[in-house]
Formats: sequence, C-alpha cells, structure tokens
Amino acid sequence: MWGGRFAAGPASIMREINASIPFDKRLWKQDIAGSKAHVAMLAKQGIVEGEDAQAITEGLNRIAAEYEADGVPVDLDLEDIHMVTESRLAQLIGPTAGRLHTARSRNDQVATDFRLWVRDAIDEVQAGLIGLQRALLARAGDHADAVMPGFTHLQSAQPVTLGHHLMAYYEMVRRDRSRFADARARADECPLGAAALAGTGFPIDRHATAAALGFARPTDNSLDSVSDRDFALDYLMAATQASLHLSRLAEEFIIWASQPFGFVKLPDAYSTGSSIMPQKRNPDAAELVRGHAGRIMGCMTALCVTMKGLPLAYSKDMQDDKPPVFEAHDLLALSIAAMTGMVETVTFRTDRMRGLAESGFATATDLADWLVREGGIPFREAHHITGRAVAAAEAAGVPLDQLPIATLQEIDGRIDDRIYAVLTVDASVASRMSHGGTAPAQVRARIAQAQEELG
Repeated sequence: MWGGRFAAGPASIMREINASIPFDKRLWKQDIAGSKAHVAMLAKQGIVEGEDAQAITEGLNRIAAEYEADGVPVDLDLEDIHMVTESRLAQLIGPTAGRLHTARSRNDQVATDFRLWVRDAIDEVQAGLIGLQRALLARAGDHADAVMPGFTHLQSAQPVTLGHHLMAYYEMVRRDRSRFADARARADECPLGAAALAGTGFPIDRHATAAALGFARPTDNSLDSVSDRDFALDYLMAATQASLHLSRLAEEFIIWASQPFGFVKLPDAYSTGSSIMPQKRNPDAAELVRGHAGRIMGCMTALCVTMKGLPLAYSKDMQDDKPPVFEAHDLLALSIAAMTGMVETVTFRTDRMRGLAESGFATATDLADWLVREGGIPFREAHHITGRAVAAAEAAGVPLDQLPIATLQEIDGRIDDRIYAVLTVDASVASRMSHGGTAPAQVRARIAQAQEELG
C-alpha cells in the first residue's frame, strides 16, 4: 500500500503493532457508508465519472453483503478496515477501485467512521437507559407509599418511601441521558473531506457528504478534524458517569440482599449459588455491574492519557482510541441490561423495610419539627430536646411513638398528646410535601410527570 516509497516490507513486529484490523473491523458498516457518500459526491462534482462511481458503489454493496454474511477478514498486511475494504473492492472491480480514495485520506476517513460509530453507540445507550427509566418508574409506582428507612452514612436517618428511593435513580439516569445527548450534539459534525490534515485541492462538496451521512454540518478546521477525539472522550465520560450510577444501584441491591438487611430477594436469573454452600444466593450480576464501573472509568482514563500530549495533527497513537471506547460500550450495555432486569424482577420485602424504619428512631426530626411549629421553640433547642427523647426511648427499648407522654413531658413540658400524630412513619412521610419530597402524593406526581417526559 505504500507504493514506491519503501524498498522493503515492514518487519514482522512492525506488521503486528501497526495493524488495527483486529479491532477496527467493527467499523465496517460506517466505513462503507462513508465511502458510498464520498463517491456519490465525487461523481456529482465531476471528479469521478458516473460509470466509475456506479461500479464502486455496487462493489461496496457486495462487500457489505459479504461482511454481513461472513464477517470481516483479518489481514494484518492490509492494516485496517479501510485498506481491507479497498483491497477487496479492487479484486471485484479492478483499477477503478483506486478512484475511491480521491480527495480523502485515511485520517479523515477514520475520524468520520469513528464519529458515525459513536453516534450510533449513543443511540443504543439512550434506548437502554430509557428502558431502565421505565422499569424504575413502574416499580416506584408500585411502591409509592411503601415506607423504608432513609439513610445517611448508612445509618437510619428519616423514613422515606421506596418509590421515592427508586425515583432518585430515575433522576440520575435522566441526567445520564442528557450527557449522552450533549455528546451526540457535539459529535454531529463531519470530518470527511479534511483529507490528511490540510484539506484538498479537488472541488469537493463537504456539505453534501455531511448531509448524506446524517451529520448536521461539516467540521470547520481540517487540522482539528483529523486530530480531534473529543467526541470519543465525551462518550467515555458520559459512560463513566452512567456506570457510576449503575454501580450505586447495584451496591444498594447487594447490601439490601444481605441477611442483615433483608430488603430484597434477588431473582434466580440474576443470582448464582456456591460450589460448597447450598444456602447461598450470591448477587453476582450486581457485583459485576459494580466492577464494570471501574473498567469503564479505566477506559476513559486510558484515552485521556493517550490524547493528552499529542501535537497536531494525526499521530499513530490515535489508533488506540477505539479499543477503550468499544470495551466501555460493551460493558455499559451489559450493565444497563443487567440492572434493568434486576429492577423489573426483584422482590422488595416492604414489611422488612417498614419494620426497620419503625425501629430506628427515624421520626426524631418530626418531633423536633413539631416543637418548632407548635411550641415556637428555636430549632436548635428543639434538636436538643429531641436528642434527650431519643436517649430515653433507647434506654426503654421502645420506638419514639411508644414513649409514655409522662416521660416526654418530663423531658419538656411543652410536649402534649398531639405529638403522637406525627411520630409514626406513615405520618412522617406523608408530611414531606415539599417539592421533591418523599410524600406519596409527591412521588406519584413526579412519576406521572416522568411518564409524560418519556412519552
């Protein structure tokens, strides 16, 4: 492929290190689409004869059918998907195949192919995340008024509803989708026609090829066009954030499935057993999702380090841009599918959740708030009074709502029988009617709004 420049072929080690076809064969659909758009433009501009353009297009269609049926052949001598396809095209239509590479370089070709692939990958991720959102909405609706302990520092804090807890993850996924949408918008520029780095002297129409490939516009600087991988980094950063959210949800399921918590029973389909302990139900799928987050983060870091010191324009280091993106995409897709399946099929033990919410003095804040509202007491003073009440309940081995009124009045005489109306977990969650609060009415309102958002 190097023509007359080199008298000898590459050393075997150079042949192996230089080839990217083992992984960039994944770009074959995008590569053929880009080539078809390019040759159509060349013909329209009179740069290539119409008859030659037709032969090239028909040859590309035949190659696509071959790849679809049999996969892409791996030939290290041909280095990459671009040369594998061009070589096969020459076998099919002869020297006319050489006209396809007029007014382009592998530099702008791969940048275009990779953008197309990342754009498609984002669309796949978005579809998966929508499925996860729908699963979260459905289960949140089922449990909008199911009381559970809310935690800070993994300590029982205030009662919340399970529906509210699940909707917290809906909001995380909503932000994830917005980051992927932003990444897609920035990737929606076409590098094709930037050639090696300086553009081309042929009278090409870059707007035509951009439109044919579904891009919003062509890129505006040829140097940046071939050296930019921001779109890949944007994808990896959005994927990293999404994987962190999935990992947090997976961690909750892992904790909740443990015997001390007993909040959930994970489905058999997402659990494994032990080779020697027949009683075990291990949350392996959730643990792997948790582990995948670290690998996805590593992929993001790998590409950041690759790109951090590269001068303009293209350098061979950039050949290593695709493996981390491909790996991260595959891991993220698996993680989304696994967590969606778990959310859809997990059994929530709401009786256990309620029992722990009732036993952890989780309504202490409600007592303090009542003292502020009904007694006109500054909150800091009310906080101290409530702390004494919690200590008394702990010493007596009873929840707050079972402390005798006499005991409460010994702590502070401004407390009366009305306090018992706010000390139950149901009263506590029902009172949290502020926007975004855990009250069942607020949770159901947000679910209805979210369902409209998703359509």
